Parts: sequence; structure tokens; C-alpha cells
Amino acid sequence: MSVQSVLVIAIIAVFAAAALVALVRLVQGPSILDRAVASDVLLTEVMCLLGAEMVINQHARTLPVLLIIAAIGVFGTVAVARFVARRDQQS
Repeated sequence: MSVQSVLVIAIIAVFAAAALVALVRLVQGPSILDRAVASDVLLTEVMCLLGAEMVINQHARTLPVLLIIAAIGVFGTVAVARFVARRDQQS
């Protein structure tokens, strides 16, 4: 087993553990802001995994996917922030 294989397995293990923790927070989050942060963390982890895959396999075919995921994350966060701000103004 090469050093690169060990590193890839370690990276996958760390990202899987972080995704599991973020998923727990996404499901159990006491507030909508906790869930929004957890969903941002999950999107960021997906982007990091896709970026790592691009580097390991030395290609740039998934770059448009990364950009779309980033845009979805930004627009989702803005939408949730606007919803929470509007809800706070009404109460």
C-alpha cells in the first residue's frame, strides 16, 4: 500500500466523520440557524472532496459542479438569513 493510498483513506475517514457530525446537527439542530450552518458545512465538505478528487486524478472536469454547489450554498444561506431576519422582525 502506497503512501498516497493511506493518505486518501485518511482523508475519506476524516471527511466522513465530519459529515456524520454535521448530519447529526442538521437533523437535531435546535434552531434553523444551526441547521443552516450544518448544511453549509456539508456542502463545503462535498466541495472539498470533489476538489481532492480533482487533484488526485489530475483533471478539471468537475470544476463546473464545484461552482454550482458553491452558488447553491451561497443562495441557500442568503435565503435562510433573510427568512430568519424577517421572522425576527415580525415577533
